[in-house]
Amino acid sequence: METAALIAPVTGLEFLQDQFLLTGEGPVLSVFSLQPRPKAGASLNVLQQNRIHGIRPAGPAAEQRPPNAVPGQREQGESCTTGPFFCDLAVFGGKAVRLVRLHAGLENEEPLRLEIQGPLLELQDWVLDARWLSGDQRRLLCVAVAHNAALLLDVVTGNVQLQHFCLEGCLLYSALLLVHESWNDTVIVGGTVFNQLIVWKPGGGDESGNSGHKAPVARRLPGHSGVIFSISYLQEKGHLASASDDRSVRVWGVGTLGGPGGRCGDVNPACLRVLYGHQARVFAVRLSPGRVFSAGEDGSCLMWDWDRGESKVIRTLKGHRAGGVRALAVSGGTGDKRWVATGGADGGVRLWKVKDSLEKNDSVEEEEEETEKLTDLKFPDQGLPKVVCITEENKNPTWSASVVCTDRGIVCQYRNGTWETLWQGSRDFHSYSVMDTVTVNVKDSPATVTLCAVGSISGSLQVFPTSHPQSGISLTGGSGKIHTLIWQKEKDAAYLLASGPEGLVYRWRLEVKLNESGSLILKVDSLAPFLLPRSAKRWLTAAVRLHRGSGEVLWVCGDRRGSLLLFQEEQNESLLTSRRLVNNEGKETGGKSRKMEKEESKEVHDLTLEPLSCLFGVHGKYGVTSVCEYRGLFYSTSKDGWVRIFRVRRMSPEKSEESSQNGSGGRVGDGETLKLEVLRVQRACKGMEWLERVLILKDETPGEEEEHVIEDCSQNKKQNLTEPLEVAGKEEVEVENGEGREARFVIVGFHAAHFVVWDPVRQERLFAVHCGGGHRSWSLWPSHTGTWPGYGALVFIKQGAVLTSRPPGESLGWTGKAERTGGWTLREGVHGRGIWCVRRLGRIEEPVHGIKPENIPENEPGGVGREGRYWEIVVTGGEDTSLAVLALHPVSGTIRTLSVITDHISGVRTLTAVTRPERGGGDPSRRVSALLVSAGGRAQIQAYRLLISWDRRVRAPSCQVIQVARHRLDEQWEKRRNRHKTVKMDPETRYMSVAVVEENVNGVLLALSCSDGALRLFTLSEAKNQVDLLWETFYHQRCVLSVAACSLEDDKSSRYTILFSAATDGKIAVWHLTEALSPSTDNSSGATTPPIPCLDFLAHQSGINSLVVWVEKLGREESSCLVTVASGGDDGQLTLSTIRVQFPEGGSPGGSRESTQMRDSETSVQTQIQLSKQLKLRLQSQSCIPLAHAAPLTALKLLSPGLLVSTSSDQRVCLWRVSSTGVGHSGALCSHVADAAGLEVWEGDGGDEHGETGLEPEPEHAVREGKESGGSGEDEEAAHESKDGEPAGPLGETLDPVCKSSDDKGGEITSQPLNKTQTHSSGEVNAEQLSQGSCESREKMRKGWVLVCGQGVQLLRLRNAEMDTDGRRNESEKENQRVTVTF
Repeated sequence: METAALIAPVTGLEFLQDQFLLTGEGPVLSVFSLQPRPKAGASLNVLQQNRIHGIRPAGPAAEQRPPNAVPGQREQGESCTTGPFFCDLAVFGGKAVRLVRLHAGLENEEPLRLEIQGPLLELQDWVLDARWLSGDQRRLLCVAVAHNAALLLDVVTGNVQLQHFCLEGCLLYSALLLVHESWNDTVIVGGTVFNQLIVWKPGGGDESGNSGHKAPVARRLPGHSGVIFSISYLQEKGHLASASDDRSVRVWGVGTLGGPGGRCGDVNPACLRVLYGHQARVFAVRLSPGRVFSAGEDGSCLMWDWDRGESKVIRTLKGHRAGGVRALAVSGGTGDKRWVATGGADGGVRLWKVKDSLEKNDSVEEEEEETEKLTDLKFPDQGLPKVVCITEENKNPTWSASVVCTDRGIVCQYRNGTWETLWQGSRDFHSYSVMDTVTVNVKDSPATVTLCAVGSISGSLQVFPTSHPQSGISLTGGSGKIHTLIWQKEKDAAYLLASGPEGLVYRWRLEVKLNESGSLILKVDSLAPFLLPRSAKRWLTAAVRLHRGSGEVLWVCGDRRGSLLLFQEEQNESLLTSRRLVNNEGKETGGKSRKMEKEESKEVHDLTLEPLSCLFGVHGKYGVTSVCEYRGLFYSTSKDGWVRIFRVRRMSPEKSEESSQNGSGGRVGDGETLKLEVLRVQRACKGMEWLERVLILKDETPGEEEEHVIEDCSQNKKQNLTEPLEVAGKEEVEVENGEGREARFVIVGFHAAHFVVWDPVRQERLFAVHCGGGHRSWSLWPSHTGTWPGYGALVFIKQGAVLTSRPPGESLGWTGKAERTGGWTLREGVHGRGIWCVRRLGRIEEPVHGIKPENIPENEPGGVGREGRYWEIVVTGGEDTSLAVLALHPVSGTIRTLSVITDHISGVRTLTAVTRPERGGGDPSRRVSALLVSAGGRAQIQAYRLLISWDRRVRAPSCQVIQVARHRLDEQWEKRRNRHKTVKMDPETRYMSVAVVEENVNGVLLALSCSDGALRLFTLSEAKNQVDLLWETFYHQRCVLSVAACSLEDDKSSRYTILFSAATDGKIAVWHLTEALSPSTDNSSGATTPPIPCLDFLAHQSGINSLVVWVEKLGREESSCLVTVASGGDDGQLTLSTIRVQFPEGGSPGGSRESTQMRDSETSVQTQIQLSKQLKLRLQSQSCIPLAHAAPLTALKLLSPGLLVSTSSDQRVCLWRVSSTGVGHSGALCSHVADAAGLEVWEGDGGDEHGETGLEPEPEHAVREGKESGGSGEDEEAAHESKDGEPAGPLGETLDPVCKSSDDKGGEITSQPLNKTQTHSSGEVNAEQLSQGSCESREKMRKGWVLVCGQGVQLLRLRNAEMDTDGRRNESEKENQRVTVTF
């Protein structure tokens, strides 16, 4: 086994001369290049089974150039090198140290490369710190270890030159080495288990330099009330900082430490500051001039200013999920700015650029966020400002102008630092007015112009260009109040919607032209108005326009009642009024009489368009605040705190009547109906109810293109529905360009008194401005593009003033954007806490045509054009209450997060999925459709339909999540009649495990084990979007930990459903569900009588965490089968229980295969129970391995027939060979994932030259009938296995599945894993066919995959040993060289 992909807590970070960032994730060392922009470099497994905790460069990189290299002079913003160089790194963690070399070639010519320089040095104690000796030409490293000792180590040979102990022999939690030119100059600062800092010299008082000398403690610094995790020293000022378990950071004045002579600082060091600001333990601390940086378990990095007499947090850096920040690094800095990098428990790496010190005129009371600095635009005395809009012209990289409308009907524009009056309205515009602006292209010209529309209380409208206000025109929107004005931008035109009285929405199409003299001309066409459904608040609040491929135009709108509406207009719709051409003097040409205008107004009212589809009140009574469209999907927001993702769906003719009757759809021709369909909902953070809009999240990784280039969503609107809409009852048409797939987005809204841009995936603020809360006019730049680039500016009105979060005209480079915003993400995190469950959905293959291979970057992991590259799609759920849909690239190790679902209110305990082969058009190898069911705390069940396909835009898979149904027991109890007579369910009930019992046309039957001792059976109907409880039983009377199901088939093709459940008492119960499910699977009344178990037996001494079931069919004459149940429990035991199942009308179990020795006396008294259909079950045999793991066995899976995989919290992944004689141990591998809880396995198709088997075989042993073999019996068992055709050989042989084995009677038995899809479609399969198939699979099966989840994710590759190439084997031998260092 070898690691193919890994996500683990980042525990080591180090900057290298502000040019590179080195990270340690598990045993993997990675390097990122920071200049000119951050990008990933290289990765290498360095410490094998040890976790990296420190990286120490060996001196300046410029001193390690080859003789022919030309040193480069570093300038601001340039790389420090103009030629190739290398740098040696000492990497340590656990009890291991290794020397690694970083090679960096010419800038932008050669990629970064990491090379192992020596063997892995295994010490006898934990390494806390390591530093290079600068005065010795040899590669000598000073190492501080946990038992308060220091040693001088030759990293090339592994020899210990010197070793000294401290006279106080207590354990250390942390240590800091201060080295100079020689060993005698070395000083150690250690954090002890007694919550103290001690300072001592390893060479103090020992003139001879003999190893084993014990040095006294020179200084002692008490004060902390918890253990000390991190220590930092600033030599310039003689300050020492310590981070502790007591949630505090202390700054000490210790004077000079180390240096020539190894000084130990002041005799009486004093504590200068005690910094309290973290909500949990503080893991890391770093010092810089005037600043203290601390990071802790609360997930934040605090930037302290303490050098001006008062300690304050001046900035908070957040960017990691739950689990905290485990590593912190601060660069040396150039000028007054420094890099800050954090590594989290979620496996993510974030990067910031911060100011190192305050200027003299800066205030110490600086707010945490840069966006808190507000600028007053000094609005003149033209009345009170009511509406503000940012104008966008000439695609400026920053905002420079804004338009404000006052209560006097005056429109003013801010530009170049001054205000000017653009237009002043009549008395109709006083006290009430609405305004909106849009930037459009001038037809047949590259120029752009901003149009401003102002509406009054009497229905009058004025539209004018802000650059030429005198060219404006007047429009009429009825005789009443104009509630809202909405612009919709097209390529060479703009649409204006004015929501008037009685639910009428007036519409116009406007074009801007240049006449012969170069003056602006507005061309206006009136369109048929919309008529909104009747309601108390009957006006429009949001609208979006898009085209369909057939030439029709769709409008999706939202109203104040909270409804979503679908309107349709023909592209060739007749215009209801003649065109008006307005010159720059404001004079109309071709005007009409007032009488004619009244007639046209009546005609407009008669030709109103009513909605084809309506989701009435879907957003509640607070109304829809915005609707936007991106790649075929719609996103709507409201003040109810929810974002709804929906689509326009075309219904088939047979379903048109039903949709028309319920008002959800309207006919469009050929009997078809267009319908709005909500796919899923997304909740913002707690307390953020007022949502304003959705912005598509722009990729954070800085690219090579211009910094201010932002994708404009509006340019895609004409192509969004060029693909045919989905037809109900048919599979969705394959779309490979990302159409119809949900995008990553952020939520814009108000959270208390702040205007916030919220990332629902990371659960963090990306932008925040203290504006005073909602109920105010605001405008966000650059939201006109529909994307969020990671930075922005907010202009808003507060107490009669126009304020902005960023001065106009200020342009930022990408480093400036990193300062002002949440920094940059170098590596995306997944789950911040433990991952409890995982499920594989399938594989997406990359296309090998359409893109030339030479156009694909070599370092692009997701590139296409190379045959045999694919992505594995998995879903994980964990303690952080979220589900993550991940795409794993086994070749490169890349892991992409496709979607994050945050609908659970408690931890996700279990997952299951039902996948089907795709029907319809398209390549099925590039599409995966799965029905996903997740369950966990608070007795909550969530069901989703996941559609994963290949997206050519990003050359990676994309995922669309459709919410199918949800269920909670407490909600169902509230709906019961006479519920006061029943006991309310425990709100702390948790679902522990889920299994698919049966799948049919009515839905899916699910069995769930519960912590309240119940076993519950549910039916999930995707057509009805509901989950119903069929029955529940409390047979176990204690927590039920796991369930598993299997389907049996006799010679007459009769099927039987068997369910297995296991509880904390170590017993397994067997349920026959065939008769219980026969009446109906669509019973929502819950009146079905639960069955009683037909068999139960003891398998473990304590709880059973995992069950695996497979069926072995016997010959036709047997009329029975064997069901094997493999179980793993808290006792660390692996048990195999074989149950004989006798089918009806088959007589008694034939042959001599009768009951053998039982493992326990309690199981020997179990009686066989005859059911109504004459199905008989009997426990036939049991075998077990008592010490399969050194800790509770948490997960167990069947990889192939005869091959089991198990994992445990002891961080071992074990392989087990199963045969008729028992269970044999094939090998084990130590995993990099702590607290392993989830496991998923699958077989590969082989043919990957990058793989190898890194598993070291352990002496295998067989266990038969509950007795572990040993001593002289091993030779006898080996001979017996060889006779049965199962030789005990190396791993390459033991990884093969079992082909054939013999029973006591001589009949053939073949191990066959349960596959419901194959079982339901293939019919009867005899033993000869199974045996032949197993043998064929042994020839074809060349690779398997194991995915382990816990405190991280690790993908392991299993390969046959004989497939390794010689070159790869030699490289592996070099990486696996080890030297044991003896003191």
